[in-house]
Amino acid sequence: MSSFTRDRLEFYYLDRGTGVPFFFQHGLGGETEKVFALLELPPGFRLLGMDCRAHGKTKPLGDVEKLRFDSMADDLMALMDHLRIDRAVLGGTSMGAGIALNCALHHPQRVLGLVLLRPAWLDCPNDTNATLFALIAQLIRDHSPKAGMQVFKNTHDYLSIAGECSDAAASLLALFMDPRALETVARLERIPNDAPNRDRSQWRRIAVPTLVLTTLGDPVHPFEYGRVLAREIPGAFFEELTPKSVNLTQYTSGLRGCLAEFLQTQFIRDNLIT
Repeated sequence: MSSFTRDRLEFYYLDRGTGVPFFFQHGLGGETEKVFALLELPPGFRLLGMDCRAHGKTKPLGDVEKLRFDSMADDLMALMDHLRIDRAVLGGTSMGAGIALNCALHHPQRVLGLVLLRPAWLDCPNDTNATLFALIAQLIRDHSPKAGMQVFKNTHDYLSIAGECSDAAASLLALFMDPRALETVARLERIPNDAPNRDRSQWRRIAVPTLVLTTLGDPVHPFEYGRVLAREIPGAFFEELTPKSVNLTQYTSGLRGCLAEFLQTQFIRDNLIT
């Protein structure tokens, strides 16, 4: 991984391939290397992504007041500036989808297209998720992360999610196992209580090709959120993927296939690749 400095933080990023730049951001508690393992772009596209503040290898924690979508979108714009990239296709999963959406609204001149995978925010916080992540943060603070995880496994919240979606349950447990779980716990308190923007009517001003991808049966990433975004963003494409908890191979294949079709159709056709 490479790095650049901004706001007294060392941000780490990955940069693979050549062609039209496609930035793809990880979700809450995630990191670039893991999310990139699911992605495979067609020839002619350059895959980039960074560990967000309070995530992955990016250190130190920095100002916790900046653990919000506006700041993370500005961080991504700073990475584009560092790499001297004027415009790019932006995407992400969950929190990363929110960052991409924020960028499209606040920096439209920098965005060629959007890919929103399993969105977990609309134009306000998801109160259920905010409560869930606040509980995890409290358990990490009140116990060690390891002990907190054992307590969490016996809660109604965890048992309910585990019965509905094993992948979502596993991702929640991973928050306790993060080596920096205690250091970065503020991210679980602040980011879920924020939103990419606060007025969904702004989505109707998005004028770039947009792909929205989601799955059924994931309480942390409601299927209907994808439907709402695809309905409100003009001309957006909507695709339903096989849930990871049902079949990870089918999920990965479907994601890669949808991405390839969208990128090749929208950007090769428009002569963005020569």
